[in-house]
Amino acid sequence: MSHLKRVDHITYACAAGTIEKWAWFHIEVEGGRLINRIDDVRPDDPDDSMKIWCIDFGEFGVALIEGIDRAKKSQVTAFVDRHGDHSVQHVAYDTHDLERFQAHMKAMGGTPRGETLVRNDGFGVLKQMFARGYEEGSADEATFPEYVERPNADTADDVSITFAEETGKGFYDQVADAVDEGDTAPFFDFSRMPEGWEVPEATPLVGTR
Repeated sequence: MSHLKRVDHITYACAAGTIEKWAWFHIEVEGGRLINRIDDVRPDDPDDSMKIWCIDFGEFGVALIEGIDRAKKSQVTAFVDRHGDHSVQHVAYDTHDLERFQAHMKAMGGTPRGETLVRNDGFGVLKQMFARGYEEGSADEATFPEYVERPNADTADDVSITFAEETGKGFYDQVADAVDEGDTAPFFDFSRMPEGWEVPEATPLVGTR
């Protein structure tokens, strides 16, 4: 049984001074709708911060982030320095049952970045879990998955993918803590993969999704 329902949102890291350009692209060219704009998620932090602008496409969302460098280089700037402008920092997947998936993921060799975040986005309680990077290395340069659970995902309200300021602070803080602690471990320990595992036969889709 699949643990995932769909892509919830995709987060792109933008180079300094380009978030407006990419917002125009996603809104005017692709037809999205700006639903949230936070120009500084850590306004009182003298070291660094980021912008986060959220665009809704009905069935999924796009988040644009841009680093704000102060006394230190923002983790978003560090990510762009390695991967380039408008690079995918993470993809968030909506799960059927986040706790059940977490237990399965950990049993298979996966490790989350930090604690599960819980907030109310207007439609009910939203759970979020950010994982470590797909490869070993500094947390501010790694691409990683996010897993969420939206309890109202099967209702009409699900067409609006929403974000809140707490979301930006939450994952920003988790990555910052990992950098400070020197946590470079990857998301998955593939030594748990059974020796001789074979790819199952493909099962063609019947009809439409």
